[in-house]
Amino acid sequence: MEEIFYIADRNSVDRAEELVRQFGMQAIDEAAARSRHYRELGNAIRFCEWRQIERFLSVLALDMAVGTVH
Repeated sequence: MEEIFYIADRNSVDRAEELVRQFGMQAIDEAAARSRHYRELGNAIRFCEWRQIERFLSVLALDMAVGTVH
């Protein structure tokens, strides 16, 4: 199965959690806006980080299991 998202470290999960606290269901949109911002600045590292957080939040918002269920 193709990897849907990649989380580099705990800080990314913490950032995702903070976005959910601040923005609720709009957290995905906020992460997308931040990734676009860093892309426009030419900061590839931060762009990738926020893009992965956006994907992570999208998976969390699903009403079904993704990947292998044990």
